[in-house]
Amino acid sequence: MVSTVRVDPERPDGPVSTKILIAGGFGVGKTTMVGSVSEIRPLHTEEPLTERGVLVDDTTGVGGKTTTTVAMDFGRITLSERLLLYLFGTPGQDRFWFMWDELATGAIGAVVLADTRRLPACFPAVDYFERRSLPFVVAVNCFDGAERHRPADVADALDLDPGVPVVLCDVRRRESSKRVLIALMEHVLTWAESGRAGGGAEQEDGGGAGGAGVAPAG
Repeated sequence: MVSTVRVDPERPDGPVSTKILIAGGFGVGKTTMVGSVSEIRPLHTEEPLTERGVLVDDTTGVGGKTTTTVAMDFGRITLSERLLLYLFGTPGQDRFWFMWDELATGAIGAVVLADTRRLPACFPAVDYFERRSLPFVVAVNCFDGAERHRPADVADALDLDPGVPVVLCDVRRRESSKRVLIALMEHVLTWAESGRAGGGAEQEDGGGAGGAGVAPAG
């Protein structure tokens, strides 16, 4: 997959801009992450979740969700004086996966959000980025009242390639979401320098995450 890093020719000393995908299953927190970390007013393409949509989409575990992303979420964050990230959140439902190829064009990396209470929901995103050799991190969104699990156990449950980082986060918190993006950029740099190498499973602060075949942290 071709990735794109852009430099403004009129400002060669200005920030480098690039594209990042925020992916994962339905209701895992993609829209929330883009909204919490974006320094501009985020663009959302959310529509009410209809009765017909409930019959088509797998809403298991997200019964309180009333809207759904039908195209993308879009935001922007300046990580440093030299790095500007454009964030594109993907739709989570199966029926909108045909849009992923277009959204992924030019991206240099991705965040796969996971809810360990519904871990299989992030399998398609993991498979998608593995097939396209696009570097990614798995960010476990720690929902209130759920158990926390070790990043290494999540990596084992997802059968991730060695070196793919797993971080814990609370996407409602700007600093937590920002740390996920920093972890991704570090992984992208390592990937570019040494092929498929990465930083291994690592842990970020967050709330608890709960079980889908992974052992709780002791």
